[in-house]
Amino acid sequence: MEPSSGQELLKVQHLHKKYGAVIALRDVSFTVQRGEIVALLGDNGAGKSTTIKAISGAAPADSGQIFLDGHEVTIRRPADANALGIQTVYQDLALCDNLGICANLFLGRELVSRPLGFGPGLLREVDMEEEGRRVLKTLRVNLPSLDTPVAALSGGQRQAVAIARAVLWGTKLVIMDEPTAALGVAQTAEVLRLVRDLAAHGFGVILITHNMQNVFEVADKVVVLRLGETVLEGRKKDLTPEDVVSCITGSRTTIGGMA
Repeated sequence: MEPSSGQELLKVQHLHKKYGAVIALRDVSFTVQRGEIVALLGDNGAGKSTTIKAISGAAPADSGQIFLDGHEVTIRRPADANALGIQTVYQDLALCDNLGICANLFLGRELVSRPLGFGPGLLREVDMEEEGRRVLKTLRVNLPSLDTPVAALSGGQRQAVAIARAVLWGTKLVIMDEPTAALGVAQTAEVLRLVRDLAAHGFGVILITHNMQNVFEVADKVVVLRLGETVLEGRKKDLTPEDVVSCITGSRTTIGGMA
């Protein structure tokens, strides 16, 4: 549940992806350390979604390399990413509104017992509730009863359920796509607190957002993509919002020696 921090977790090098005649990724490279929050930024069409799809196995890159914990890995489908400890929380959250919190946490990975060693399994509901409570407590997430239908939760609470589900299965890296979109001020603050807690527990976090305030509030590093290429990878403390925006728009191509 709590990986160590301060070591290189993910490294992507020279990712390239084409859809027919359209080049979505030309040359994307960056790294993520354990316990680091990396903001992945860029204008619409810059390649952010294609990059996370390559890392998550939803749409593998045509060429390039992905390293996890210093070892080159092959990710051809989402199951490969899941097995490696890479989880993606997409903007739609992929939650089932009619199911309770606990059922959503274990959706598709229910704990079952087979007393006879075969046949349909019996749900280990008590074990799932105990494990669900443990993860939520570790992440300091306060929710109603675990039987509460997800449809009854606020936007921030739904996001918390999706994040807790992502880290429940030995995860090392959490990719989050616009986690604060359409949330109010209080809910946004709670989700950003949760992002910080993920990093504090040693998880690597890739945060895709258009909200520059969120970037400078929680990110450790900023990576900017433009036209399918990495045009900036730098520590947040060395950058200003104006620096980042100028790279996103292309009005500047270098900042302090960083391309």
